[in-house]
Amino acid sequence: MDIDEMDIEEIEATAEINLSELGESFLQSFCKKAATSFFDKYGLISHQLNSYNFFIQHGLQDVFESFGDMLVEPSFDVIKKKDNDWRYATVKFGKVTVEKPTFFSDDKELEFLPWHARLQNMTYSARIKVNVQVEVFIKTVVKSDKFKTGQDEYVEKKILEVKKQDILIGSIPVMVKSVLCKTSEKGKENCRKGDCAFDQGGYFVIKGAEKVFIAQEQMCTKRLWISNSPWTVSFRSENKRNRFIVRLSENEKSEDYKRREKVLTVYFLSTEIPVWLLFFALGVSSDKEAMDLIAFNGDDASITNSLIASIHEADAVCEAFRCLQGLKKKARFLGYMVKCLLSSYAGKRKCENRDKFRNKRIELAGELLEREIKVHLAHARRKMTRAMQKHLSGDVDLKPIEHYLDASVITNGLSRAFSTGAWSHPFRKMERVSGVVANLGRANPLQTLIDLRRTRHQVLYTGKVGDARYPHPSHWGRVCFLSTPDGENCGLVKNMSLLGLVSTQNSESFVAELKSRRRQSELPREMEIKRDKDDNEVRIFTDAGRLLRPLLVVENLHKLKQDKPTQYPFEHLLDQGILELIGIEEEEDCTTAWGIKQLLKEPKNNTHCELDLSFLLGVSCAIVPFANHDHGKRLFYPQKPLFKTLASECLKKEVLFNGQNAIVAVNVHLGCNQEDSIVMNKASLERGMFRSEQIRSYKAEVDTKDSEKRKKMDELVQFGKTYSKIGKVDCLEDDGFPFIGANMSTGDIVIGRCTESGADHSIKLKHTERGIVQKVVLSSNDEGKNFAAVSLRQVRSPCLGDKFSSMHGQKGVLGYLEEQQNFPFTIQGIVPDIVINPHAFPSRQTPGQLLEAALSKGIASPIQKKEGSSAAYTKLTRHATPFSTPGVTEITEQLHRSARSEHELYDGQVSLAGFSRWGNERVYNGRSGEMMRSLIFMGPTFYQRLVHMSEDKVKFRNTGPVHPLTRQPVADKKRFGGIKFGEMERDCLIAHGASANLHERLFTLSDSSQMHICRKCKTYANVIERTPSSGRKIRGPYCRVCASSDHVVRVYVPYGAKLLCQELFSMGITLNFDTKLC
Repeated sequence: MDIDEMDIEEIEATAEINLSELGESFLQSFCKKAATSFFDKYGLISHQLNSYNFFIQHGLQDVFESFGDMLVEPSFDVIKKKDNDWRYATVKFGKVTVEKPTFFSDDKELEFLPWHARLQNMTYSARIKVNVQVEVFIKTVVKSDKFKTGQDEYVEKKILEVKKQDILIGSIPVMVKSVLCKTSEKGKENCRKGDCAFDQGGYFVIKGAEKVFIAQEQMCTKRLWISNSPWTVSFRSENKRNRFIVRLSENEKSEDYKRREKVLTVYFLSTEIPVWLLFFALGVSSDKEAMDLIAFNGDDASITNSLIASIHEADAVCEAFRCLQGLKKKARFLGYMVKCLLSSYAGKRKCENRDKFRNKRIELAGELLEREIKVHLAHARRKMTRAMQKHLSGDVDLKPIEHYLDASVITNGLSRAFSTGAWSHPFRKMERVSGVVANLGRANPLQTLIDLRRTRHQVLYTGKVGDARYPHPSHWGRVCFLSTPDGENCGLVKNMSLLGLVSTQNSESFVAELKSRRRQSELPREMEIKRDKDDNEVRIFTDAGRLLRPLLVVENLHKLKQDKPTQYPFEHLLDQGILELIGIEEEEDCTTAWGIKQLLKEPKNNTHCELDLSFLLGVSCAIVPFANHDHGKRLFYPQKPLFKTLASECLKKEVLFNGQNAIVAVNVHLGCNQEDSIVMNKASLERGMFRSEQIRSYKAEVDTKDSEKRKKMDELVQFGKTYSKIGKVDCLEDDGFPFIGANMSTGDIVIGRCTESGADHSIKLKHTERGIVQKVVLSSNDEGKNFAAVSLRQVRSPCLGDKFSSMHGQKGVLGYLEEQQNFPFTIQGIVPDIVINPHAFPSRQTPGQLLEAALSKGIASPIQKKEGSSAAYTKLTRHATPFSTPGVTEITEQLHRSARSEHELYDGQVSLAGFSRWGNERVYNGRSGEMMRSLIFMGPTFYQRLVHMSEDKVKFRNTGPVHPLTRQPVADKKRFGGIKFGEMERDCLIAHGASANLHERLFTLSDSSQMHICRKCKTYANVIERTPSSGRKIRGPYCRVCASSDHVVRVYVPYGAKLLCQELFSMGITLNFDTKLC
């Protein structure tokens, strides 16, 4: 049955039907439809947008309210004080409003869009205004009747002045497509104005650069943390500075040192308190009530002894503690903490694992911006306090509040944090952390999505991080277990899975929604409910940062009916209870089937079911065909291939692919495709295969009129054409910019800048840079500086050394370009575009590429349709979804398709070309025309061109710039520096017998130098000017140790060795040299 021919109906009381009656095909189709509805509802970057939107609508107000009223006292300077009393002031922040982004041009306020910020190197931001109330008062001492008030005198506050006004407190960067962004309202209208139609937002534009938040994995502060080294249970406050700790340790004060019982002690704010004493301070009236709060049944002797020892310790510290009174709620929570600690000590409860995802929360844009704004707002308040104190001490009236509150503190602070990537530490005031903000990758749309769904675990890379890098079972379905970088970030930087969803805070709406849902026997969708049978507890979580994912509810699948062709959104599926969002902790109580096939085998043993196993992967891995057949480490630069995956269909994003379907033959060709290297058809490249376009921009700023105060007029840098000694100016016009369409190459001046005095500040194309001028922009940024941007376009065809890769990570460089007539060809005249060595597959562990070639070959086969038959490709197997891929038998049958029966498989479609069942082809030698003895495996494979091109990496030099200290070649290619030559390269030249070339490369053309050695004392001899006995001054090498120049010889050494000798000599270390005549 088609996926659209289904319905979901609310059935409150019906008997469950057998799942086999629904059928496997229908349930699989429903899973696909449900996944599509999920992506339509939430998309792939909703976690970034939802977090930012919640912060703008609720969190920003909470940040200002968290500071409370600020009391400003005078400086108490006696010199400034007159006859009046000291004046005080209180400052209170009220309602916060955030305006829509605008910018000013020629004193006009204009609409601000993201493409304006990119083009003009501006920050896409919105202004924050806050209502501030300032109250000025004096304190006077008033006498009173002691019998009525209980005191002889009291301090009265006399208000002198109250002011209220809305002021600008700073600007906050605006996330593209958020509630503040105007592109989220106008839709397709902005596509004509410079914004991409496929742009999903979720990033910021800071000074023209696109920045994105990397989700931070932080420990959850709303959970009890139980540790066994030593035995402690702790509860952390949100700022992580104040921890409330209950420790179970031996009583050091006990006189019986041979048998010391473990006692319970509370540690808080550097204070040590017996736990039983704290119980009574919180309102517990008896020992029995404290035992009831702990809920201990007395079945463990070691726990009983510890509790009795704790009571005795409290009696020893304070005998009258049972008369204390306090808060019962806190005593109840303290009892719960003690119960958890004792249960873990007795082995009835597990200690917490810091790598388990239920103990983590994901910090997104809202939490990160809140942390950073609090730091800068506190700084602005301190500056305001110091400025107001000066005017409160004298007789001067207070100026308007905007005179004291500097709006640039928040604006510049946020801009600096985004630009540098150094973000405020979660709980250490004076520290900054890196890895929070990153540049958004724009190599292709897939890389953009990956950057927006990336997470990071902050640990010290230099030390051992234990199990932090290893996959954890709690990662299942929420974090992709393949997408992680190599090197030091391996296992620490992860990517969210396709169905991973981050919860948002719903504390405000929780009570109202709970009452409404309670009447309907429902609860909020993102609420996580954990029933712990072992500990006899029910835990409810509604906080932000929890990773959720949708699962099928098996017991509600009977609500599916197949008789109405209606489609329903994802919200309706949640309302019906067919799908629900499951958290990490709640999933521990679920029995989840891996797919529909497993569910139909054991329907009664499962509570939930996966929509599809391919959704366990991230965006990049889920669109790879047969990903479960390949190795884990992959590179992806994913356009539209012949195959399909479930993720690519549900996402409806064909723009994620950016390669070409090439005919690939697995064969050895003239020894030019060893291991991973490939041989390509030159004619295919000339027809435009893998041709790409590269655009590079050059920017330059000039001085403005404001610079006249700091510089002389003849030193101001302005745009213009001038004669340049550093490059050619043939393509420049009089204004200093090249004309559109100018063909520029290495050494040309791309932007002309000069001063009136003639100093040249032009921008030159560096080594290997070239292109055709595509666009010239002259504008100004938000700081008022004029700048110019020139874009060069370069069309590149593949050349030797360029890198290519299939979607399976089978990457290799182009080793040889062969003429088409020399390539082998099939009986149908098909000539391959790429020839790859068969040894490449076992070394890279990529059998999935062979399966893709066989499947794509079957899909691309010509099919003859009979009259009245269905479309040609409707019954073809086109899916290569990981974990639910077609079997080898099904692929080979489709590839073979020898017309056994006109009605057997393909609705009367008859195959015209029955290929070999295993994809092999009989080919003919292109050079001799003879038939080749061996069969060649050949088929279409989706290949991509990588950004690693030989034109960008080519490097050559004879002699050139050297470092002033070591006199060795500089390192940068664009500075015409040298090439790194290590031990392995040296060994290769020695193996080839090219020792003279080695000597020339590493010595003669590098840092060849000479020094003088005394053969008698074997020390370094200096070149000095001295007066011999003859009386005439001479200059030459002279050994000060031997006081002679008779035994001094000249030797040739690298300058690095000479520099080392001189540095050691300055430290009091002398080297001895043995010399030998060559």
